[in-house]
Amino acid sequence: MATGERDTRTAVDKALALLTAFGNDAAVGVGVSELARRADLSKSTAFRLLGTLERNGAVERAGTNYRLGPMLHELAAPVTMPETDLVRDTFTPFLAHLYERTRQTVHLAVLDGPNVVYLNKLHGLQHVPAPSRIGGRIPAYCTAVGKAMIAYNPALADQILAGDLAPWTARTITNPGALREDLARVRTEGVAYDREEIRMGLVCVAAPIMSPTGAPVAAMSVSGPTANYDPRNMAPALRAVCGEATKAYAARLRALRRHS
Repeated sequence: MATGERDTRTAVDKALALLTAFGNDAAVGVGVSELARRADLSKSTAFRLLGTLERNGAVERAGTNYRLGPMLHELAAPVTMPETDLVRDTFTPFLAHLYERTRQTVHLAVLDGPNVVYLNKLHGLQHVPAPSRIGGRIPAYCTAVGKAMIAYNPALADQILAGDLAPWTARTITNPGALREDLARVRTEGVAYDREEIRMGLVCVAAPIMSPTGAPVAAMSVSGPTANYDPRNMAPALRAVCGEATKAYAARLRALRRHS
């Protein structure tokens, strides 16, 4: 908009311009100044409107940035696909078993492009606020479940490493070389860690569930508070449960082929 020209847009118009301004960065998050520039708004107006949108669940904080919130994800949620139903139905009993063994918050997630989508979550006794929610999407590179899967998907890993690794916290790995090394450790150890990379005060360990072809189908994680939770202690139980889930998935596929 030209300097001195009066902005005749209504508040609704401006709010919609802000939501549109996220573009392909809706999951990663965008700063107030950049959103204001994209929407052709003053920073103060953008900040005020984002506050209103946040209170209504249309956007949410992502570190110092904003991203699209749960209300819009629910409105835009795709129709559940049979493959998703198969993954959720097959692995949820193992997620419950993992919770019984750890008594911590556990997640089941799959990849959706460069993001993870959470299919199920059971809260532990030590509840820690976390950005994860059932149906929610978060960039894979800053989550344990995401790293557990992209470590075994070289093409996707290269795509993510070549993109913008925006920091969610001061501990998010944003250096491509460091992240590549972290993914190599996942393949060596069989588990991935999130050490306050998505939320300060929250640590997590995850392991993949593999298809018969060796590709990651899903991942499970165990998370807890930094103050009194060591995710390394949960790694043996996690590896065992994900190994059992991998075998169950192969058996389920064989049974489906016999009856098709």
